[in-house]
Amino acid sequence: MRAGRLAYHFVIFTCIGAAAALAPLFVHAADPEQRVVHVAFVDPYSPSTTPAATSAFWARLQELGWVQGQNLTVETRWAEGRIDRLPALMADVVARKVDVIVTRGTPATIAAKNATSTIPIVFASMGDPVGTGVAASLARPGGNLTGLSSESVDLGGKWLELLQETIPKTSTVAVISNPDSAYVRKIRKNLEPAAKTRGLKLRFFDVREPAALPTAFREARRQAQAALVLSDPLIFNQPGEIAKLAASNRLPAAYAFRVFADSGGLMAYGPDTTILFQRAAQYVDRILRGAKPSDLPIEQPTKFQLIVNLKTAKALGITIPESILLRADEVIR
Repeated sequence: MRAGRLAYHFVIFTCIGAAAALAPLFVHAADPEQRVVHVAFVDPYSPSTTPAATSAFWARLQELGWVQGQNLTVETRWAEGRIDRLPALMADVVARKVDVIVTRGTPATIAAKNATSTIPIVFASMGDPVGTGVAASLARPGGNLTGLSSESVDLGGKWLELLQETIPKTSTVAVISNPDSAYVRKIRKNLEPAAKTRGLKLRFFDVREPAALPTAFREARRQAQAALVLSDPLIFNQPGEIAKLAASNRLPAAYAFRVFADSGGLMAYGPDTTILFQRAAQYVDRILRGAKPSDLPIEQPTKFQLIVNLKTAKALGITIPESILLRADEVIR
């Protein structure tokens, strides 16, 4: 591994004390050769958003002995960025009496929690499990949910650092996001002190529907030198369109997930979703073999991947500093 490359690790919180008695019923212990299991995957986005991550999930599950068409049947549901569809999708998979529900993102996980207190739920990635009431704690989630959190309080400061280092004359950063997202509201709150520390001003542009995106980017370009785009299902479901808007407005922007850099965004810094999904598959395996979700600590990433799109930088007339290129996990040329 070359110098400067960011590694990715997880903090696993140790559990202390005896487990509390649980009312929900969980799946019985299973061996891949002894029974057929039924797993549902419910995603608020579309299949095109992170194909590598979802493929990694099913591939890892197969490595662990669960093979579709043999001892594994699958239900997949996609909300296509419409959060309002999630309750109905969850009700559908619950009615099918699946053994485990796998979710991505905070809205899908909350919808799953509201739909069932007995079927185990594994979230492959969500923002703030404790703050949103999904889990009692990271060490002892409680109830029927566990999984992988993508949250880090340091992310906001890191995004601003990368933008300021890339565009040194930046004095104002536009924050484009959906304020109705609980996770986005928390990030926005944490951004304020980080911006003050770096001598930056923030301008917030609210986007509650896709039709508002063009206006938000035009105004952002008029009032700021760079932008930070915060993800929720509305934003995350259309990375290509958002990257085009940033390009057409000649607005350098940073994002939380590599799908945006792959789609033409300038840079992305955030958790490696492929690893999150692989770990989620291991949690599903443990639950199918008899583990209780309440006994599986929620994992958090401690380091993240940086993706830089050099083609986009050249199109914007930006020279990416060598210091950033050396730290990048991948440079798209």
